[in-house]
Order: sequence, then structure tokens, then C-alpha cells
Amino acid sequence: MTQYYHLIRGLHILAVIAWMAGLLYLPRLFVYHTRAIAGGELDTTLQEMELKLFRLIMTPAMIVALLLGLTLIAIDSQIRGWSFLMKPWMLSKLVALVVLFGYHGFLSASRRRFANGANTRSERFWRMVNEIPFAAAIVIVLSVTTKFLD
Repeated sequence: MTQYYHLIRGLHILAVIAWMAGLLYLPRLFVYHTRAIAGGELDTTLQEMELKLFRLIMTPAMIVALLLGLTLIAIDSQIRGWSFLMKPWMLSKLVALVVLFGYHGFLSASRRRFANGANTRSERFWRMVNEIPFAAAIVIVLSVTTKFLD
């Protein structure tokens, strides 16, 4: 399994990029959706775009990223033992991942509210929360690349 480590890591990074693209794009669609008249053409179009983005790109990419990430953890545990999971850099990455998984769930519920014509959030709200995945990505990337200068 360790001979495939770099391939698995590369595929993991690609899945994360696809997931992050969706996490960043869906709230942008919500920004425009707040302006749509319920039942109108724009509302219908945005609902279709949001559903396809969520079901065909975001969720599959999240699942693939999670499975490959768990595979990388299993390989790393064979190389250096399980203790690396308790290192500060890894704990901060895991906390940021919990935030991203929670954010994914929040976007899922919000997409359903838009589909039901029950959105209560403003355009400004969606512009602000759109920054959450990038902030989490900063924590994750810097945690992993610097390992807090272990």
C-alpha cells in the first residue's frame, strides 16, 4: 500500500480541490438566489444548478476526499505509528475538517430551504459565510505543510 502513497495523496488533493470548489461556489449561487422571485425562471434555474453542484460534484468529491484521507492516515500509521494523530498540526487539521463537514451539512440544509422557498438569509449573509471554507483551507494547508515546524 505504501508504494501507492503518492498516487493516493495526489488523488486526495484533486478530490479536495473539487470539494472546495463546490463549497466556495454554492454560496455564490445562493447570493444570486436571494434575488430570485420564488417560482420564477431564475429561481428554477438556480435550484437546478445548486442541486447538480451539490449532488454530482460536492458530495461525491467530499466522500472521495474522506476515503482517500482515511487511507493516507492508515498508510501513515504504518510508517510512523498512530501517535501522529495527536500532534498539534494534525489536531488543528482535524478540527478544520470538522468545520468543513459541518459547513457542507449547513449548505445542504440551506439548499433545501431555497428549494422549498423558505430561505431567510440575506445576500450579505451568503457573501460573508462564503469565506468559511477558505479560512478552513488556510488552517489545513498551513498545518500540514509546516507541521508547526515540528
